Amino acid sequence: MPWGRILTAMVTPFTADGKLDLDGARRLAAHLVDHGSDGLVVAGTTGESPALSHEEKISLFKAVKEAVGGRAAVIAGTGTNSTAASIELSREAEALGLDGLMLVVPYYNRPSQEGLYRHFKAIAEAVNLPIILYNIPSRTGRNMEAATTLRLAEIKNIVAVKEASGDLDQATAIIRDAPPGFLVYSGDDSLTLPLMAVGAYGVISVAAHVAGDKMQAMVRSFVSGDVAGAAALHRELFPLFKALFITSNPVPVKEALNMMGLPAGPVRLPLVEASPAEKEKIAAALKAAGILAD
Repeated sequence: MPWGRILTAMVTPFTADGKLDLDGARRLAAHLVDHGSDGLVVAGTTGESPALSHEEKISLFKAVKEAVGGRAAVIAGTGTNSTAASIELSREAEALGLDGLMLVVPYYNRPSQEGLYRHFKAIAEAVNLPIILYNIPSRTGRNMEAATTLRLAEIKNIVAVKEASGDLDQATAIIRDAPPGFLVYSGDDSLTLPLMAVGAYGVISVAAHVAGDKMQAMVRSFVSGDVAGAAALHRELFPLFKALFITSNPVPVKEALNMMGLPAGPVRLPLVEASPAEKEKIAAALKAAGILAD
């Protein structure tokens, strides 16, 4: 730690018939690291983790680590809504030599704040790897409150949170009262710069798949004190940020990658491909950002 300011929540490439494309994953991982990504989060929400088997996740962790290990951090998405299953997968990721873990708030169960604390504490105590918590109430049905995140931040190997609640006040409360060294990452591309303005460290990004170099430039401009330059890049990228979420993530970003000729392939059911109208909007946003030729 720290792993860097731009971590890309990497899509999981599939073949045309829906099988795991490990060669595509290696090629995509290398491309992302060559174009602005300081590290990669594998098998998270954007990686379609609910549609991946345990064995597929292990294979994916290995492939990405082989492709970019030593050049960039590789962080395994090992959180599920079962504490025991999360511990098992986390231990296997640690044995593979990955650099860290990202643990999502348990979904569907709707645990209390005390339940969240005990869930994450149990996983943290079972491994030695550094851990990023992941709060995304729009997906999980449960918001992890600032007080709970701050309580967990006192545990030695819980070192960061991906805060995707969309609540600037909540993120500010965490940043204000967190122990030294605890990092807050934006979980929303469009809130990266606003959150950095109140002390966030960086972003765990979807848009960095297609605009990683510009996002890196935005973050570096802000950190160096060129706030106006960072704001200009934020405004330039803002339509793209929104286009990549016009339907359920990762449907739009996979469409964008396919348009660019990069490994992505289809999504797995129950997700379905973007509609023709959505594809037009994604293409238009890529062209406006100078990513695709007119």
